[in-house]
Amino acid sequence: MASTQDVEGQQQVIVADAPYSSLSTRQHQMFPELTKEEIERLRRFGEVRQFEAGELLFQAGRPGPGMFVTLKGRVQVYQRDGLGRELLVVEHGAGHFLAEVGQLSGRPALVSGMAMEAVESLLIPPDRLRALLVAEAELGERIMRALILRRVGLIEKGAGGPILVGKSTDSRLVRLQGFLSRNGHPHSVLDERDEDMLRVIEQFSAKPEDLPLVICPDGTVLRHPCDAELATCLGLLPDLDASRVYDIAVVGAGPAGLATAVYAASEGLSVIVLDARAPGGQAGASSRIENYLGFPTGISGQALAGRAFVQAQKFGAHVAIPVKVKRLHCGESPNRLELMNGGSVSARTIVIASGAVYRRPAIEGLDRFDGRGVYYWASPVEAKLCKSEDIVLVGGGNSAGQAIVYLATHARNVHVLIRRSGFESTMSRYLIDRIASLPNVFVHPHSEIKRLEGEDGVLSSVVLKAPLPDGTTKLDARHLFLFTGADPNTGWLDTCGVELDSKGFVLTGSGSGHSSTCDLATTVEGVFAIGDARAGSTKRVAAAVGEGAAVVSQIHQFIAEHADHPGEVMALGA
Repeated sequence: MASTQDVEGQQQVIVADAPYSSLSTRQHQMFPELTKEEIERLRRFGEVRQFEAGELLFQAGRPGPGMFVTLKGRVQVYQRDGLGRELLVVEHGAGHFLAEVGQLSGRPALVSGMAMEAVESLLIPPDRLRALLVAEAELGERIMRALILRRVGLIEKGAGGPILVGKSTDSRLVRLQGFLSRNGHPHSVLDERDEDMLRVIEQFSAKPEDLPLVICPDGTVLRHPCDAELATCLGLLPDLDASRVYDIAVVGAGPAGLATAVYAASEGLSVIVLDARAPGGQAGASSRIENYLGFPTGISGQALAGRAFVQAQKFGAHVAIPVKVKRLHCGESPNRLELMNGGSVSARTIVIASGAVYRRPAIEGLDRFDGRGVYYWASPVEAKLCKSEDIVLVGGGNSAGQAIVYLATHARNVHVLIRRSGFESTMSRYLIDRIASLPNVFVHPHSEIKRLEGEDGVLSSVVLKAPLPDGTTKLDARHLFLFTGADPNTGWLDTCGVELDSKGFVLTGSGSGHSSTCDLATTVEGVFAIGDARAGSTKRVAAAVGEGAAVVSQIHQFIAEHADHPGEVMALGA
């Protein structure tokens, strides 16, 4: 363990094992010191609190009270994991603030803060913190950057999150890792490569059927939990008020849904976004998007979704993840979303942004290996599993192209199977050229999979319908990535009367036969559709974001036309 020199009034950073890898040069942005003048500007947003030595300002696992600005004294920030191990993260003196991005919405704190001596601090609660970020543009930018970087630092170290215990190839462990990673939640993993794994399994008397084991920060032990159980243990599931009526309820937190939340909340409308898994939708699983406007060096789908998620919270949008919608009741006033957990959400307008679900092709043996060597996206979790191994990938669209380029940096060889003669009609030119330059990528046109083979639930080879030109009939591989398209995620609309096309996509505008001039309106009044779930949509992130912005102006028009009296429009968002 190493520490910086302890200077009065400055923060002391304590680092165990290694510094925040990619953040070691950004400590000044993670822990900026506020001037007296800046602190004075912050006073109107909070109230002064006093703490005695040894008293906790905030505690890991409990709802965070907001951002603390230290006026006098010193505060120690530390983490304690579910095994009782403690790690000192940082010490703050006067002029520094204590918070990370979760405090924008009052999420449970990931770390604890203890007064080392008598402390005087300015507490700015979550709602006032959001107001601060909007009202104080330059100062708010510095604070927001620090909040985001601190969360990134916690993620890199796994600080403040649960410990996952299990075999690295276990599909259930991979799923939980993906859930936490996609939701930007810190965690650490103990697998067969860690000497502590057997000790921990023995400590909790875990049987093989109990794996993966999850040890929550408060010490609670979960045995092979689902996403919702893990989210409950971590305090991620929000308390939804069934009596509240939102202006807009958005189903789906992909680029389209998050864009709606950002634009609507920034204009004063009350918004709630519901998603069953994580921000970003299918785009969130893209390893790198290089043709999105404003990012000349590219950006990962997860990073783009993470920024949009924080931006929506900054303007006061409520984001509920993981929450699955069971059905839409649109014959009522207001509209009501029935949830799988038995609760409900009511809103004046509904925006369908539920996107699409990955298509499972008819391949013999697929069920045996689904999640155990067969994947539908390529995140760092999957890339780590196939490091220095041969893999097979099926698909010729942009998502497949991005995955090929990314996985080629981890796998030994990437064998790509496509039914067409080439990528020209289905993939962007920059990706085609990039793939052609990769020496370990082998594209096999006019090729399809006949069946999958393996033993004990472990994939070993991919058998082809027809031999390759060199006579090869099967490819030895333990990992298969399928990018074979997606079907609309609209099954939850089957009892509402929203008109769908023959493939299940939502009809809007003139295509729906609706009399409204709103292009994104469905056949049901007050219900709109955007993004990949909409019939005729352009399957691009930029187009989805554009529709998310456009639907807000159409909702404004709808609400104005249906207000009982002029004053009702002015009250929206209250």
